[in-house]
Amino acid sequence: MYIHQLPDWPMFKWNAESLTESLAAVRHEQGRLVGRMESLGFNLRQEANLQTLTQDVVTTSAIEGQVLDQDAVRSSLARRLGIDIAALKPSDREVDGVVEMLLDATQNFNEPLTQERLFGWHAGLFPTGMSSLFPVRLGAWRDDSSGPMQVVSGVIGREKIHFEAPPAVLLDKELKVFIDWFEGESAIDPVLKSGLAHLWFVTVHPFDDGNGRIARAIADLSLARSDRMAERFYSMSAQIRVERKTYYDILERTQKGAMDVTPWLQWYIACLGRAIDSAQRVHQSILRKARFWDSVLVSSTRSANSVGSADLYETGNSMRSKEPLNQRQSAVLNKLLDGFEGKLTSSKWAKLTKCSQDTAHRDIIDLVERGILKQDAAGGRSTSYSLVEENCEPSL
Repeated sequence: MYIHQLPDWPMFKWNAESLTESLAAVRHEQGRLVGRMESLGFNLRQEANLQTLTQDVVTTSAIEGQVLDQDAVRSSLARRLGIDIAALKPSDREVDGVVEMLLDATQNFNEPLTQERLFGWHAGLFPTGMSSLFPVRLGAWRDDSSGPMQVVSGVIGREKIHFEAPPAVLLDKELKVFIDWFEGESAIDPVLKSGLAHLWFVTVHPFDDGNGRIARAIADLSLARSDRMAERFYSMSAQIRVERKTYYDILERTQKGAMDVTPWLQWYIACLGRAIDSAQRVHQSILRKARFWDSVLVSSTRSANSVGSADLYETGNSMRSKEPLNQRQSAVLNKLLDGFEGKLTSSKWAKLTKCSQDTAHRDIIDLVERGILKQDAAGGRSTSYSLVEENCEPSL
């Protein structure tokens, strides 16, 4: 028997005393994080928000096995947030649909959750009306015309059924109860409400596809309400992606259990705490980038051709050179700051910037002379370069 088949569904129960300490701790960390970010300048906060949202969009799709181009996601978000970044990459309708759903959930968190809003999110996820090779009903709940909604794994003929959702005939009633609860007056802490809403929606599983992504968007909406701000500085989806196996295990156990969902909430709160901890590394990266550009950019009046993430930061004059960095140099330096994999060579530079080997070599030598790059110990045909670390140490 699944949880939604129990006579007291959906009257969730939990042991408040067992959650008090962990909930207080995570709420404290939420407040500290928001306080730290509010103490930063507008440009750094804007970059942190953009980076967090990019991570959220990419990972909520990755949980479902959909791989989105991170640069396309970042570009789509930047356009909608009015952030000026270099080399905006075109994004397709699938990327834009996930971006618009997440932005609506987090930027418009005070707007009520309605059936029409959910239908809009769902339509955005499937702009062609197809999921892989299968049609998806848009603007409506699933109808179970091809059988009951089941979560299944394994090869055809040897499938394992992990969960079966309520029949389609009950969905109008189920979603009305859910939405009324979500928007109703309640003494439930917003973090707990986020965890309960996530569990409830994904258990009802009202759409043909996209239920997990929409459940996480609803959870993000509730978390934005708990933070009382539209800017996002941590990603629950990114942490769920890291803990994907545990996430599915605890979800399955809960959906096959009793109405006491204390173990689910314990995991959810702990996962949120780890998401906040992980956000610190993202913010360190942003501070590192800001410190770098403060240290090496040649002029606050650099030409329009010298653009990149550096443009997000106010910079002073540098004595390293009288000439601004060119667009290729800015682009590659930002890639290095964001965690470039492997060693940077002139060949990789030429490939990344679509320039000749000679141009790549000149760009690199110029940065070495400025004191921005240094040549690594190995020479010859394997000559590689890395950032001069003294330029990157963040000042907190």
